[in-house]
Amino acid sequence: MRIYTKTGDAGLTSLIGGTRVPKSSLRIDCYGTVDELNSYVGLLRDQDVNASRREVLKEIQDRLFTIGSHLATDPQAPSASRRLPDLLPADISRLEAEMDRMDQVLAPLREFILPGGHPAVSFGHVARCVCRRAERLAVHLREESPVEDLVVMYLNRLSDYLFVLSRAMAHELGVAEVTWKPRV
Repeated sequence: MRIYTKTGDAGLTSLIGGTRVPKSSLRIDCYGTVDELNSYVGLLRDQDVNASRREVLKEIQDRLFTIGSHLATDPQAPSASRRLPDLLPADISRLEAEMDRMDQVLAPLREFILPGGHPAVSFGHVARCVCRRAERLAVHLREESPVEDLVVMYLNRLSDYLFVLSRAMAHELGVAEVTWKPRV
């Protein structure tokens, strides 16, 4: 099977269900951003510091594919073409449990921290920012078209997870967190 189909050469693409939409549509931007986020999570999974978290990060990538499939589906399509993998409240609970586990060894956060200190930590913060963008786009899309509440909730919790993960990586790598000191 060839990867190129030439069906998108005119700037249109198909949603699951067959509806053709412009590649510039909000729905495409939304699931494209989730795909971008998935790539950054893959980059995090490849970091040596995350060897013990590879399975969790792979599970997150699986959930992001699930979210992408939900966002790529035409909500008006017949139900037969909308058979999608499940996103469950337990998926959100898993992120919360992982954050609670990492938080046990982290110093309480009393100030804003500047992203950076080590490439792995920086990748984590980039992933967090892309996740927040995906969440904003999903909320915006929900204003004009159905988007499952669990999609928005998962993206919201995932951005929190990525923040805590970035702090945990900094801790494990012995990198000092640099706090923001605003000029006054």
